[in-house]
Amino acid sequence: MAASEEARGAPAEAPDVARGLENLPVSAWPPGAGPPPFQYSPDHVAGPGADADPSQVSFPGCGCRGAPCRPGSCACLRGPAHYEDDLSLRARGAPGPLFECNALCACGEACGNRVVQRGLRFRLQVFWAGAKGWGLRTLDPVPEGQFVCEYAGEVLGRAEAQRRLRLQAAGDANYIIAVREHVRGGQVLETFVDPARVGNVGRFLNHSCEPNLLMVPVRIDSMVPKLALFAARHIWPQEELSYDYSGRFLNPMDSADPERPEPGEARKPCYCGAAACASFLPFDRSLFGPGATPTRGQGGAAAAPQLEGPRLPSR
Repeated sequence: MAASEEARGAPAEAPDVARGLENLPVSAWPPGAGPPPFQYSPDHVAGPGADADPSQVSFPGCGCRGAPCRPGSCACLRGPAHYEDDLSLRARGAPGPLFECNALCACGEACGNRVVQRGLRFRLQVFWAGAKGWGLRTLDPVPEGQFVCEYAGEVLGRAEAQRRLRLQAAGDANYIIAVREHVRGGQVLETFVDPARVGNVGRFLNHSCEPNLLMVPVRIDSMVPKLALFAARHIWPQEELSYDYSGRFLNPMDSADPERPEPGEARKPCYCGAAACASFLPFDRSLFGPGATPTRGQGGAAAAPQLEGPRLPSR
């Protein structure tokens, strides 16, 4: 058989949503279909109004050469170790400030305090999830506590995040997430991430009122946190991956509820199907002007969900 005939008879290689930029290819389902195009980036990129460049190394490294990074001796571990020996997240719920070893550290790539930076370790697939739009599922079993993926995109200033939200028409997709972390002294650090134009596979995660992922801010090279998603329980193959857009899952908040609807306010329905479903998607009103309503159903982040992060020490 001629080479050209063999090529015609060979099955077409499945497209990689990640475009070769992840450790593992990310497939799409059904065959021949796929999400609308966007610029894939496995890491945050600086967007308009960002206070810091997420790609800039701004933390000093540890000097743990030839010895494992342990609390008390490693400058990156200011409290208990973050990860177990199997690289699973040690603390369930909202862990304390989490810093991984960085590019300036003397320890090697096999260091047990380098987990999120290793990238994807489980096969993921973007799939059509019906009323929820595009979703994300795992093709492999994921043990509890294991890192799954990041929620990466453009890091924005507050004004730019608000501007983009104001420009959205009803039904437009919105992926902006607002992360608020408390610092000693009452200061609140805000991070706004939008993967709509530039982002990674995390942009396809849907909301669930009973999610199987927990989002944790993790800092490596920069003060800009990576939004890391860990398995909150054992996750089975073909199971859809989801997190709580409000950030309240395993993360008690002491702030006022920004999601409580005003009388007569329209809310986007939730299609998670959980037994404890709240019927509506979370909505952080603080990023919208008076009288604004959410413009997005599922199939990406809800309209400006918020994640209340842990209390950070000064560093």
